[in-house]
Amino acid sequence: MKPASRRYDAIFFDLFDTLVHFDRERLPEIDVGGRTIRSTAGCLHALLQPHAPSVSLSQCYDALVASWKEAERLRAIDHREVGAPERFRDFFDRLALEHATLAPELASVLIEAHKAELSKAASFPAHYGPLLRRLARDYRLAVVSNFDYTPTAIGILEAAGVLELFAAVIVSDAVGWRKPRPDIFRRALAATGADPTRTLFVGDRADIDVEGAHRVGMDAAWINPERAALPEGIAPPEYEIRDLADLEPILGVR
Repeated sequence: MKPASRRYDAIFFDLFDTLVHFDRERLPEIDVGGRTIRSTAGCLHALLQPHAPSVSLSQCYDALVASWKEAERLRAIDHREVGAPERFRDFFDRLALEHATLAPELASVLIEAHKAELSKAASFPAHYGPLLRRLARDYRLAVVSNFDYTPTAIGILEAAGVLELFAAVIVSDAVGWRKPRPDIFRRALAATGADPTRTLFVGDRADIDVEGAHRVGMDAAWINPERAALPEGIAPPEYEIRDLADLEPILGVR
């Protein structure tokens, strides 16, 4: 693999499982029908109780899971994003709760609580901060993430102490479309003024990150720590790495 020193002016990153890692074991435990489950449903149920005391924890959990599955089904059709407000409307519908009878701010309160618990499960490897600071000296950096709630993505980067290093943080709920659609990549290119032919995209999903980057003329670095096979029909990335630190020899960063 030949070093690409100064081949690029900008580096764009995926967020989850690229810049931060999601550890489900850090979610709160709840008991549902004798099963111990990691879920945000417990905190949502506690907040919902004063407004809908008849809703059980089990019902709350089932509605939360079903709303997520429905959002994933819709996303798979054409990569349209299903934002958190839309998902939680579905959540309320599954609990047979009329929006008009609930406190106007309840949906926002539940979304914030749900996302706060998810944020606690996101970890930022210690060596990533110094690496990103070194990269930011020579490259425009941006984040391009599939996620349904921009404030949580911003909050995770802020908590990691790296938010200020990025010229743009583009999240699919603000765009309306998810990777690998070109729309979200183009939004990041427009926000940073980057030339796609001089931009490297770094992500952990070949079918989403590599494929999406290639569609707009970017090179791609695929984070593939388990050495998984490249999915059929996906063009090989320009680089395949095991950890974000592997970017330094590729880019010639010292």
